[in-house]
Amino acid sequence: MNDVLAAIFSINTLAAMIRMATPIALAAMGGTFSERSGVINIGLEGMILTGAFAGVAGSYYTGNPWVGVLFAVIFGSLVAGIFAVFTVKFKANHVVAGVGLNIFALGLTTWLMQVLWGGRGVSPNVNGLPRVSIPVLDKVPVVNKLITNQSPLVYIMFALIIGGWFLLFKTPLGLRIRMTGERPEAADTLGINVSRVKYFSVILSGALSGLGGAYLSLGYLNMFSRNMSAGRGYMALAANIFGQWNPLGGLGASFLFSFSEAVQLRLQSINLNIANELIQMIPYAITIIVLAGAVIKSRPPEALGEHYGTEE
Repeated sequence: MNDVLAAIFSINTLAAMIRMATPIALAAMGGTFSERSGVINIGLEGMILTGAFAGVAGSYYTGNPWVGVLFAVIFGSLVAGIFAVFTVKFKANHVVAGVGLNIFALGLTTWLMQVLWGGRGVSPNVNGLPRVSIPVLDKVPVVNKLITNQSPLVYIMFALIIGGWFLLFKTPLGLRIRMTGERPEAADTLGINVSRVKYFSVILSGALSGLGGAYLSLGYLNMFSRNMSAGRGYMALAANIFGQWNPLGGLGASFLFSFSEAVQLRLQSINLNIANELIQMIPYAITIIVLAGAVIKSRPPEALGEHYGTEE
């Protein structure tokens, strides 16, 4: 029992939690912006996957991982733009369109991997982002072991979460986004272009999710593998709901999910006489339980999932 507790609450587990939370937290904040504007975003999974593939492709052909990150953000935004056209302009069912986007992204990345690299499993290794440390944090006990020597995208994630919270709750643009998701009729009456706000919010969600995908392929593994998002988009959706459509709440929920994932990895290294398949279920079981509880107790934006009559 002591070995189990030591493995669960070790510094290494907590550091792994922060690393694993990065793509989930970024996509969760993307979901926050999208859903605060009234668009249910089930397509986060496909946006992460597209970003992960585009990041590797960009690094592969240029040799520069930062160009790969830029590619990930751009292509994540592009697929989000397609999703926005279907949901905003053509008023497609948000959930159906999101599921369709996820299937499309999986098929497209698998096909492109075969076209570009001749295989459907994994891509060649590419130049990834270097690990960096912040000199001031290196001198702080405990903290220096938790958040130093990390991918630069980890630090960027923290900065973006704070910036996203400020944008959403402390700026006129954030007020317009929230009003569009709550009372689109009132927003329209005040001269706010409801469609533009939704397009902006959904495309922003794609950019953030694409950045999360770039972390997976360039800040974590330095390659792309088929379906490497592995359900993180759905975890991000759950984190967004559990976090009450707030970037900071989504970050906290992402830590919960990534902690469970880090724990299951640590437990697999200990002989517990339990099937690994059961241990691997831990993060997904926690996601389902948390999502079920959050859906019961949460209050989503009032116009979430609804189409507004004057959208073009």
